[in-house]
Formats: sequence, structure tokens, C-alpha cells
Amino acid sequence: HDAAGGSARAPSLGAAAASGPLGAGALLRIEGPVGQFTYRDGAGRALMVAGGTGFAPLKSMLRHVLETGIRRDIHFYWGARHVRDLYEEPLVLEWVRRHTQLSFTAVLSEATALEAAHHRVGWVHEAVLADYPDLARFEVYAAGPPAMIEAMRTHFPRHGLSTERLYFDSFDYAPDAVQRAAAGR
Repeated sequence: HDAAGGSARAPSLGAAAASGPLGAGALLRIEGPVGQFTYRDGAGRALMVAGGTGFAPLKSMLRHVLETGIRRDIHFYWGARHVRDLYEEPLVLEWVRRHTQLSFTAVLSEATALEAAHHRVGWVHEAVLADYPDLARFEVYAAGPPAMIEAMRTHFPRHGLSTERLYFDSFDYAPDAVQRAAAGR
């Protein structure tokens, strides 16, 4: 830990460049992502389920699939509180327009009456199960808050999804941010 209480880390490429020019032949150490939340090009249908900002990693996956050629049906669900939280819905709708194997459902958990007239309302994992009560032949990719991921880990296997075919990235809040929020700072 450093004096401020944070973890000591090697400088990033940007920090290294800012601290001085890199000479020809300089060795750089570059480390890629270390997670296991990656797209697997399978044969069966796929469901992608985002909760809030969980859209970000799924956006990257979808962009990759669409750029390399979509080879299976993918239904993308995005759960949010309100329409304004679907910050890239126009992009997703454009993807759906251009790729017939991609479908999209937005699900709002705190919809106003006007929003409810044009979007599904409820919890995103429940919308998935209402549309697909038998998940035995699916792969599911999910990213979002821990409560959403836990609900999917609990309920989806009861609907036939093999736990080996549920890939997820759970977004937890940093403990210090939670403590500051609780203290009103």
C-alpha cells in the first residue's frame, strides 16, 4: 500500500509515457484482461442479459460478434430503471435493424406510465424466463448488479440451464465507496 492507503501498482503505459519519452528498443510490459467473461462461439441460441451499466461488457461482445459475422440467434435483454438509463438504446436498435439474427428487449423496473406504454416492465431475469421457460438449449451471458446475477444463478438452472452455460460478470461496489456513501460523504 502507498501512503494514501491505496495499492501500489506498476505505472500504466500512459503514465510511463507521461513520465518521459520511451526510447527505441524500450521494453514494455503489457497485461491484457484476466477475467473469464468472454464470448464463446457456440451452435445453440444465446441470451445476453445486461443490468444497467452491465451493458458495457455485453456491448463489446455484441460488437465483436456482429463484426465477425453472427452465426446464431442472439436475444439481448437490457434491464434498467427508466428509459433514460438505456443510454445506448438507439445503437442497439440499429444493430437489430441490420442483423436479423439479433433481437432486443428492454425491461424497465421503475417505469413511468408513459415508459410502460412502450417497454416491458418488471425484472429483466423474469422477462427472460417469461419468454423462454425452457433454457436447456441456451448459453446465457449476463453482466450487471450482484442481485440480478444471483437471481439468474438461482432461477435459470431450475428452467433447464446448465450452470456451465451461464457466463457472468457481477458488478460489486468498491467497499470504500459504500462506506463513504453510508457515512454521508
